[in-house]
Amino acid sequence: MSFDDGWAAIHLEMPPRVPHTEYSIESHWEVVRRCTGLEVTPASPEEVKREAGLALVKALNFDFRWSTLLSNQAFGDLRTDMGHAVYQEGGTDWREHIYCPFKTPEEVLEFDFYQAYGEVDRAYWTRQFEESYAQNCREAPDLVNMTGIYTTLVSGLIEIFGWEMLLLAAGTDPLKFGEVANRYAGWVSQFFQALAESSVPVVMIHDDMVWTSGPIFAPKWYRQYIFPNYARLFAPLREAGKKIMFTSDGNFTRFIDDIAASGVHGFVMEPTTDMAAIAERYGRTHVFIGNADTRILLNGTREDIRAEVERCMRIGKGCPGFFMAVGNHIPPNTPADNVMYYLDVYEELSRR
Repeated sequence: MSFDDGWAAIHLEMPPRVPHTEYSIESHWEVVRRCTGLEVTPASPEEVKREAGLALVKALNFDFRWSTLLSNQAFGDLRTDMGHAVYQEGGTDWREHIYCPFKTPEEVLEFDFYQAYGEVDRAYWTRQFEESYAQNCREAPDLVNMTGIYTTLVSGLIEIFGWEMLLLAAGTDPLKFGEVANRYAGWVSQFFQALAESSVPVVMIHDDMVWTSGPIFAPKWYRQYIFPNYARLFAPLREAGKKIMFTSDGNFTRFIDDIAASGVHGFVMEPTTDMAAIAERYGRTHVFIGNADTRILLNGTREDIRAEVERCMRIGKGCPGFFMAVGNHIPPNTPADNVMYYLDVYEELSRR
């Protein structure tokens, strides 16, 4: 059973096959058609597309489904809109509108999150997390589900201030910007408390705290303002007995030990993070998910794709908490033939 293998891996009990998940493949409509036989296009009704995506998850026997609930909805209209580039097939997600309510770095450095957003109804948010998890379980009962928080710390600051104002403020006064991070962590802790009070057993905590090239800020700054706040935010989740999966885009190799020390149980990574380093240091004590290079599926040959799956399996197959996945996503412009071949190679190599 897919749930059994995923649950075993989450609890570091070596399942007989390497469990598997993917991200965004549910909206690769050609792959959906090939795997499920369902006729679906970008123009199909949203309910048809949702059901087709769930049928794909079932057809591919996924063991784990990435999900968060809390994102920018907590900020109302007082946040930056950076628009959206084309990702989905047919460009349905393109958005030109760009708006930032902050005009100077000083406004960012003086921002008061409690004054702007107020206290939250923790009981309400506990119920929301419960319902999010229950809905995910209803939709896909045969795998490990979760809910969680997308805007943990750096991602929350990006959503509120936008990249331009965030970087200007951080460069203007790094220490005062650190105080901004501390204030945000204090405010967002309300949602972590609410999540801790839920009965959700596995939670996803997302924070895009680095770039593809590595740290956004000086490593010392992270160790003063990011990781201590992570530890404080994650503590109630750990005390409640939850399994904490941590996701960041980009290259967080430099901070693997810091993230582990903050209390997470698992790492979800893109191919720029050194998965071999995680396996070497934490392969017996932590879950890790990834990290086949999506660019190889996009542009590579069959030989390239097989070699990439073999690389991931060499690193992870001997570790009890390893899940195979393509990092970051499998976007709709990836050739369907390449995706299908990747899935075939995974199936061929997945048995331990």
